[in-house]
Amino acid sequence: MGDFDYIIVGSGAGGGPLAANLARTGSKLLLLEAGGDSCAASDMGRMMYEVPIFHGLSTEYPGCAWNYFVRHYTDDAQQARDPKVVQRDGRDWIWYPRAGTLGGCTAHNAMITVVPQDDDWNFIADLTGDESWYADKMRSYFERLENCRYVPAPGTATADVDQALSSIAQLFHRKEDWRNHADGHGFHGWLTTSEADPLLVLKDKELIGLLLNGVRDVLADHLGSPVLGVETRLDPNDSRNSDSSPEGLAFTPLAVDHGKRNGPRDFLLRVAQQFPQNLTIQQNCLATRVLFENTRAIGVEFIEQPHLYRADPAAAAPASPPPRRQATARREVILAAGAFNTPQLLMLSGIGPRVDLAKFGIESLVDLPGVGANLQDRYEITVASCFARDFALIDQATFAPPDPAPDRCMQQWMQKGDGVYASNGALIGIIRRSSPSLKEPDLYIFGLPGYFAGYQPGYSKLFEYHHNRFTWAILKARTQNTGKVSLQSAQPWDTPAVNFQYFGDGSRVSDPDLDAVVTGVQFVREMNQRLQRDGLITSEEIPGPAYSTPDQLRKFIRNEAWGHHASCTCSIGPDSDPMAVLDSRLCVRGTSGLRIVDASVFPKIPGYFIVTPIYMVSEKAFDLIRESA
Repeated sequence: MGDFDYIIVGSGAGGGPLAANLARTGSKLLLLEAGGDSCAASDMGRMMYEVPIFHGLSTEYPGCAWNYFVRHYTDDAQQARDPKVVQRDGRDWIWYPRAGTLGGCTAHNAMITVVPQDDDWNFIADLTGDESWYADKMRSYFERLENCRYVPAPGTATADVDQALSSIAQLFHRKEDWRNHADGHGFHGWLTTSEADPLLVLKDKELIGLLLNGVRDVLADHLGSPVLGVETRLDPNDSRNSDSSPEGLAFTPLAVDHGKRNGPRDFLLRVAQQFPQNLTIQQNCLATRVLFENTRAIGVEFIEQPHLYRADPAAAAPASPPPRRQATARREVILAAGAFNTPQLLMLSGIGPRVDLAKFGIESLVDLPGVGANLQDRYEITVASCFARDFALIDQATFAPPDPAPDRCMQQWMQKGDGVYASNGALIGIIRRSSPSLKEPDLYIFGLPGYFAGYQPGYSKLFEYHHNRFTWAILKARTQNTGKVSLQSAQPWDTPAVNFQYFGDGSRVSDPDLDAVVTGVQFVREMNQRLQRDGLITSEEIPGPAYSTPDQLRKFIRNEAWGHHASCTCSIGPDSDPMAVLDSRLCVRGTSGLRIVDASVFPKIPGYFIVTPIYMVSEKAFDLIRESA
């Protein structure tokens, strides 16, 4: 099929921007996406993509959902203790939502755009001896991809920005000038970033003001300062914070442009329209294996058929073997199918642990035991409370598409592109160290009006029923958990087996990750206790009074924690590491002409949120590929 310089498998955070960047600089390439374009398929699909507040609903929308069912633990008894388990084939599984659509998981994520800490990049540089991974160089990639709208470029402050930032300053009784803090930001990139409108909090100024003041007081007790940074205060992406790694309150940057989600999908479609001769996007094409001449990648075999992959809720087993097509690439094949599907595709192509491949009759091309190993994720848990009265901010919100008429919040979004539907629902974020001895903060805690207890089928509709609930989500960065992705069959449409092996597969006697999350829960409870004394909170629903001591909290967290940033299954490493799948130029060891550009490349999970580091790696990969060419 065709005559291409490059073939890229996967249109998400890694493959999408890479394909667009290569195409607009003259390369001819084929982009294979196993899903369709749910946003273009229907008005409902468009709303699920564009309306930021629908990010939860979109994970359960059949038009783009890919449903994986994974294990947190090998032990059946331990796994069964999680109330979110789903019974399938007589065993307990955890639902892990992914997206099979143009843009991959960037089409349904929470749009949080936060750069990782410098140490995350410096670790890769020190590990491999490749100085191009040092943070001072990697930071330039964020500046290149970002089109920042919430911090004005120097000298271009607007009245709207002034008003919004002034409102926040008043809530904290501060007098600093919040403008012209452009350090580390870009203003001409493909990804527009903004912040949830701070004026939203003024819809219920008294209640939200009391909430924020309670947060401020507890932070002041712990840190001596209630807000993030020495000068910037509010912006976790300001490069001036990188040296000191401060703790405190931060509003969370989002990939939202004039009230709508934006991401790789939009970038791809713009470039495809501008350079149709360079970029061919083939949807509903499931890659089945990489094609090789000896050990050089020369193309990809694929099946062009919608709803083929069994993570798709509409999937049906093919009655007969579907026809397979092939496409070839003159220069390189790049896999960007994500932490589950990239190792699966490598193994189907004969690259992976030789012993495991032999179980399915797959001939070994390159024996790489690290393929599918080192699976990492973050741990998350929530503290959800019942407030004494509803939040005025959301009292007219159904958090659902028009049925049949739009609610007032939806009308506001449709007419003005603002309001609560133009946000992901999170009002504030807190960055904290779980221990003063840590060099970098490891907890990101964000608060949102609504009820969230983790991912389980039907979770996204709970927001509609509770307008007096407030949830603090506690996210643990830099976890030590390592699991595995392995084949369940040699059929490319079958999902792989995924076992995260939480907390050392439940075997660690003393676990620093577990203790860190306990610290986060205790910190949130301290904030809530002040609000309860003020009469704002009536009760805690999660974890609830049955979990009060540290040991009880450890039990709760071990049983009920979850994650949604799967990564590290084809990791970069030094030549001396037999488990390293990639070299520092993202090339698959033992092969030529084959790279990986997605969440699987990291040796350790970076930062707080996985998508921004992937974007930065994608920009770096663009430079590496052009250098090689």
